[in-house]
Amino acid sequence: MQAAQAREHDGTTGQERPGTPGSPATPDGRPRTRGGFVLLGGVQMTLIFTLAALAVPLPRIGAEFRLDRADLILLSAAYGLTFAGLLLLGGRLADRFGGRRTLTAGLLLFGTASALAPLAPGYEALLAARFAQGVGAALVAPAAMAVLRALFPAPVAYGRAMATWGGLSVLGATAGNLLSGVIAAATSWRGTFAVPVAVALAALLLAPRLLPPTPPGPQTGPQPATPPRPQPAPPPGTDRALDLPGALLATAGITLASFGLVLTDAHAWGSAPVLVPLLTGLALLAAFAAVERRTADPLLPPDFLRDGRRALGLAAIGLTAAGTATVFVLLSLALQEGRGWSPLLTSAAFVPFAVALLGSGRLAGPLIGRYGPGRVTGAGLGTAAAGLGLLAATGFDGSVPYAYGLLPGLLLLPAGGALSFAGAAVLAVEGVPADRAGLAGGVLNTAMELGPTVLFAALLTLGGDAVSLAAAAVLFTVLAAVTLRVK
Repeated sequence: MQAAQAREHDGTTGQERPGTPGSPATPDGRPRTRGGFVLLGGVQMTLIFTLAALAVPLPRIGAEFRLDRADLILLSAAYGLTFAGLLLLGGRLADRFGGRRTLTAGLLLFGTASALAPLAPGYEALLAARFAQGVGAALVAPAAMAVLRALFPAPVAYGRAMATWGGLSVLGATAGNLLSGVIAAATSWRGTFAVPVAVALAALLLAPRLLPPTPPGPQTGPQPATPPRPQPAPPPGTDRALDLPGALLATAGITLASFGLVLTDAHAWGSAPVLVPLLTGLALLAAFAAVERRTADPLLPPDFLRDGRRALGLAAIGLTAAGTATVFVLLSLALQEGRGWSPLLTSAAFVPFAVALLGSGRLAGPLIGRYGPGRVTGAGLGTAAAGLGLLAATGFDGSVPYAYGLLPGLLLLPAGGALSFAGAAVLAVEGVPADRAGLAGGVLNTAMELGPTVLFAALLTLGGDAVSLAAAAVLFTVLAAVTLRVK
């Protein structure tokens, strides 16, 4: 029985695969794949938990530090700005210096910033800590996916792992919204930072035992059974340049453009606080695209995004992340400001969301194996669209009871979102060679971070929370129709 489980985990058939040289293994020689996946998955969930952890207690922070709306928006977005802006560079660093080494460096920075945040005496110190958390997270997220690729080198096992991995981020966001209200009610908003500190410390202690070493540069070892799609890569044995011009342009462009979009909640689209960073960021991103076409070893190879299946997967990841994040923000505000609910009761309202997410996530892997990642992604997007439509119709009417005004939508949206994330994650990384796993992780997480920023700002311009969710439902439906055609 144990041998059969081992074969299932590493994706091989027949003879049991021994641990790869230098990889952490149990006394009988089997790699600790289960423990390693749990560790990496917990870290990934915590990165997204940290992104959402201040959403519910944000009004209390504003009252304590006497902040206006613009300050609160920047504080809420600070972590995501540096996280999204540095992900491509983080992916390149993981591929060049090794996933586990980059993961360790990122965890040290992430954990230190998380420990300093609750000690902040004022707004400026807390804002700086949030920015630093995002820098650490930008190293950790793609490095974790590079280590995951080394942990599951066989293609079948890697596909199964990614099907589960795809749902971890939305689960982390849900946990952030649920636990932040509970922790803030029991202690204060400062207590929410205990979670990332504890996880970072545990990961640093357990990584040498549970995670395989990931040598820098092009990696050898088991490769996918089918040839990977063509990817620009340096000759074997050569060192990869960091493409510093591309890294600087991408980081500054993504950060500035995102910052401009974030400020649309407090300023008009035509105002200088929005237009200056937004247009500057877009100009820098245009320059980044031009530089990448002329660079021998670009930070983001142009061919990487030309794959149709990968592009659909990344679009689905960004859209699903945007839809769930928009619901969290709009409903949290509506319940507290419109219905007068406490932060604790607001968090409790999302418990069914978490239950549906877990249940659907358990089904995602087998469904992908049977029907293919494209069809599962499309079905998930369609189900989530129905949930968004129901929330738009009844969720913001305070006279409609929770049981049939919010609950149906809060069940359908996560049930579809878990399937969408799982299938899209498989589409986004299939065919990527092992030495580009960090790049794939950086691009996937960038889509996950930029989706909510771009779509949330666009939806708010339509006027009205219900209209915003209805428009999101239409977008989900259109992408579902396209994706259902892909196996």
